[in-house]
Amino acid sequence: MRFTLADGTTIERRISECHFALAGVDGHSPVVLGEPGDEALLGTVTLEVMGLMLNPFTRTLEPMRMLLA
Repeated sequence: MRFTLADGTTIERRISECHFALAGVDGHSPVVLGEPGDEALLGTVTLEVMGLMLNPFTRTLEPMRMLLA
């Protein structure tokens, strides 16, 4: 898949799916397969799939308030 970075550079990376176990919760999420020199990043999609959110003030993972609407 082709991605455009913040500086406008275009890169290509492969996509897969991964099983995560984090903070007592587990689930599957799509992942971008990095290459040497790429930074690791736990993204919003993975956190949402697992029902977690990042508290930016304490820098901790917390359960997400789930709403049915």
